[in-house]
Amino acid sequence: MANRFFPTGAPVMSNKKPRTATAGEGANLQTYSGADIVDWRPEDERFWETRGKKIAYRNLWISIPALLCGFAVWGMWGIITVQMMNLGYPFSQAELFTLTAIAGLSGATMRIPASFLIRLSGGRNTIFLTTAMLLAPAIGTGIVLQHPEWPLWSFQLMALWCGVGGGNFASSMSNISTFFPKRLQGTGLGLNAGLGNFGVTTMQIVIPLVMTVPLLGAFGGESMTLQKESGWIFGAIAPGTETWIQNAGFAWVLSLVPLSILCWFGMNNLKTVSPDTGGPIAAFAKIIWLYTLSFIPAGIGLYLYLPAPSGLGVLNMWLAMPLIIVSTLMVMKVTAFGAMKDNVAKQFAIFSNKHTWSLTILYIVTFGSFIGFSMALPLSMKVIFGISHVPDANGIMQHTLVNPNGPPVLAYAWIGPFVGAAIRPVGGWISDKVGGSIVTQWVCGVMAIAGVAVGYVMQLAYQSATPEDYFFIFLALFMVLFAASGIGNGSTFRSIGVIFDRQQAGPVLGWTSAVAAYGAFIAPVVIGQQIKLGTPQMAMYGFAVFYALCLVLNWWFYLRAGSEIKNP
Repeated sequence: MANRFFPTGAPVMSNKKPRTATAGEGANLQTYSGADIVDWRPEDERFWETRGKKIAYRNLWISIPALLCGFAVWGMWGIITVQMMNLGYPFSQAELFTLTAIAGLSGATMRIPASFLIRLSGGRNTIFLTTAMLLAPAIGTGIVLQHPEWPLWSFQLMALWCGVGGGNFASSMSNISTFFPKRLQGTGLGLNAGLGNFGVTTMQIVIPLVMTVPLLGAFGGESMTLQKESGWIFGAIAPGTETWIQNAGFAWVLSLVPLSILCWFGMNNLKTVSPDTGGPIAAFAKIIWLYTLSFIPAGIGLYLYLPAPSGLGVLNMWLAMPLIIVSTLMVMKVTAFGAMKDNVAKQFAIFSNKHTWSLTILYIVTFGSFIGFSMALPLSMKVIFGISHVPDANGIMQHTLVNPNGPPVLAYAWIGPFVGAAIRPVGGWISDKVGGSIVTQWVCGVMAIAGVAVGYVMQLAYQSATPEDYFFIFLALFMVLFAASGIGNGSTFRSIGVIFDRQQAGPVLGWTSAVAAYGAFIAPVVIGQQIKLGTPQMAMYGFAVFYALCLVLNWWFYLRAGSEIKNP
């Protein structure tokens, strides 16, 4: 592994003993090798240019593909459910929507402890272990998909487990924010999140492709036969085609193994941020402990929310979600022990700052919309445009007949997440130039207008025997929503990096991303419920109202004349 340079006299902690500098290295330098860095001063321009930049960008370039795989594993149920419908799995549309929603809720809940992990366990330790942990749900999903006869709860359990991938975003962003100076927060975080968000697009392109081939040969299981038309990036796949749906999970093993190794040998722990991590085993124990604890409130909340036979169905979404968030925080606080207890208490200090809450709401607009629509859109497109909506003899609209002219959903589903992820670094870069809140203001306005327009088109399509007539205008308007949300992701995170100091910025980034990630739960549930009621447009109208309210919120806190912090 490459050597790291530090000024003479810096109290460096390392896995290996230092060697004395050679004459060619200069009398004022010593060379150390190891994972831990003690002297870290990114705001010092000389330090940044001579030593800091190289280390920061090395950690960034390793972090990005690891985060990409996290997004892929987390979001893959949005594509898997479409193919389950095409293959004739014995589940209703509503039950399939629960799989996507469960993965979304689990990933959001896992972000709550993940936002605390960097300070408790160190960046390198955290990113390595949480990346390696993705192997379990990837392999488990591949196994369960080979058994359509298994009960619904077995599929729901795998969707819950895939939430580990969603949690990784909070720890990844918290980690990268500590490596970069404030003037480059928008750029560094935008690259990590924007390119990491490509995990959604990558997954939506890769999974339909790998399902067409026996990727692992005899070790990968038997194929199934398509009952309905499917698709991939280059077009439709006809019924009767052999399909290996289990490859949706198995494919990620091929990248997760080498990535985990790269994280371990190429990344660093910053001791200025994580001074009390202990050894790797102690650090891993804290990560596993907090992640395990977060599954408990998520599982109980889902059991209370989901209808029979999977749950009791006694809570609606708007009660289950805050119950899970609050109980997860309380479990973390009560069960923390030793040095971890003090560190968790310090992290909880972010909740006394009003800007934590305002920026959390604004990030729901941007990232919440991006991940929510990414999760819900493929199956929504299938049931809106892949079905002919015709009245029966009594004039009651029916939504059961297959539309022979419906678009191949999997050929188009990847485009929106691609646009949102690709443009996110641009949002961070523009915000570095003109200010994050000005960019966020424009984003809220555009999304409010586009949300109303998408809802109107959905209404027309869901009342038509030929919904395909409205598909491309629907797709174009959704591209506007994805583009705006992507730009807003960059602008909001840039504001966080400017408003909060280095100790609090990481936890705030993690917390806001955790709450916003519940969009991956809200969007599939709300859109699925409204489709079931025959009024899908109402979901989009509701989102548009929320965007308009957040436009006012952003102006009040960061753009009006008397605002405490002006255009961060």
